[in-house]
Amino acid sequence: MSILKIARMGHPVLRAVADRVEDPHDPEIQRLIADMKETMKDAGGVGLAAPQVFVSKAIMVYFVPSLRKSDDPDDGEVPVSVLINPEIEPIGDEVVDGWEGCLSIPGLQGVVPRWNKIRYRGLNEKGDEVERIAGGFHARVVQHEYDHLIGVMYPERIEDMTLLGFNEELREYPPETTFRQTAASDDAVAHPDEP
Repeated sequence: MSILKIARMGHPVLRAVADRVEDPHDPEIQRLIADMKETMKDAGGVGLAAPQVFVSKAIMVYFVPSLRKSDDPDDGEVPVSVLINPEIEPIGDEVVDGWEGCLSIPGLQGVVPRWNKIRYRGLNEKGDEVERIAGGFHARVVQHEYDHLIGVMYPERIEDMTLLGFNEELREYPPETTFRQTAASDDAVAHPDEP
């Protein structure tokens, strides 16, 4: 396994729609998945999409640590998981705001609205079909990584640009605002790519 370089915002690979994976069993795809897991762990993230490591393929890896779970029965600890050729659909109309960071945009975070509950489907790393309902942080992580596969970066989803800033500044000077989910603090900030 190898630690891969992470593309930063501005690189064209992050603006493109990723190609579908035709054969999940292809040794190149299996090696990429192993390297993505290692890279995510090394970078301290909770999610990583293949375009973030300069490969325009519809693959994401992610996990939900126990400290991120909420009271939502569809949220909770999720081990490191792989989703290939994912599709997502919202369940219900509830949208919640939450802080997000990104390994491709180091040092920044912003408040992003996301569907609170989604259904996602795709293939796991063995090529088996996966379908799951996710809520809370679990849903946020999957939506964030899915956006990377369609060429969207989280700042494009921010509705109030006053809620975008550098991590250190936001810790020192938390925004004096309330919104639909959480506020900036060391223990409340939800970073889909970062823990």
